[in-house]
Amino acid sequence: MSSRIAPVAPPYSPALAERFARLVPPGKTPPAIFRAVARNESLFLHMVDSGWLGPTGLLDRRVLSARLRELLILRTCVAAGNDYEWHLHVNTISARMGLTDAQIDDTRSAVLEAPAWSADERAGAALAGSPLWSEAEYAALALVDALVKRLDVGDALYARLRSHYDEATLIEMTQLIGLYTGVAMQVVMARPERDAYERPTAKV
Repeated sequence: MSSRIAPVAPPYSPALAERFARLVPPGKTPPAIFRAVARNESLFLHMVDSGWLGPTGLLDRRVLSARLRELLILRTCVAAGNDYEWHLHVNTISARMGLTDAQIDDTRSAVLEAPAWSADERAGAALAGSPLWSEAEYAALALVDALVKRLDVGDALYARLRSHYDEATLIEMTQLIGLYTGVAMQVVMARPERDAYERPTAKV
């Protein structure tokens, strides 16, 4: 399937070239979705200059941990059906943000691996090995599904979330999930071709 909105191509305007240089390593082609959004150059410049878009994506204020932020983004991509953005993150930064290959792959599961830590299991976790997700992360992933798939957060889930995160953090998490749901809409509109990046080896 070819792109619907053709990405900008080199030679870029000086302004775009400077913003792309802030976002991607030297020698790397900017992602297709960046170059598609850059068809509205003033908007793209504003997103970069305002700090909304940086090298690790949207709204990285260094408030959420890199790992939590990345797993929220990946699960949002899955919940919103945004295969393009999922692969973009996985093939560029997900491993660097602290996620293992097993965790990255599990974000695509219809039913995520549960933490399943009883009191007895916690005592033996060091010997038996830990599940993929902590209880806090599992609740965060459930938040993504609740917001994106159902636009509803039940009281039980909210209570689970509040046992791990304060209100300010939950607001930040919700905003991030909403922004990446918006990215899914841009991908549907622009229909970018998959970027030619190779997935790095993550931790096991």
